[in-house]
Amino acid sequence: MKPQRPYLLRALYDWIVDSGEVPYVLVNAEVAGVVVPEEHIKDGQIVLNLSPDAVRDLMIDDSAVSCSGRFSGQAFNLYLPMASVSAIYCKDSTTGFAFPDEEFEVPERNTDPDPDDDKPTLRLV
Repeated sequence: MKPQRPYLLRALYDWIVDSGEVPYVLVNAEVAGVVVPEEHIKDGQIVLNLSPDAVRDLMIDDSAVSCSGRFSGQAFNLYLPMASVSAIYCKDSTTGFAFPDEEFEVPERNTDPDPDDDKPTLRLV
């Protein structure tokens, strides 16, 4: 079966925002592929505010969470592989959910020297 975490994360995020609360995620910054500002990592973890007021272009798909945020006044593009997201919660009410361990597939890197060769093309018939 597919991992539950992306589905639960999306649902809990929507529920928290719709309830007027601020969604925070706890991220294991030691998972391969995590892109966060290193100066904000403490004990291998970082807590991020993912509210619509705090981030832009939030995307939660089956493999990762990505968005743009500001840290010390500087824009920063965040990338959180789904395996790195340990929990989501509301800071004020402390209501939330810690995700159980799950296995996630690591996406293969494209080793094709010319990735444009595989793009679909349209033709007039």
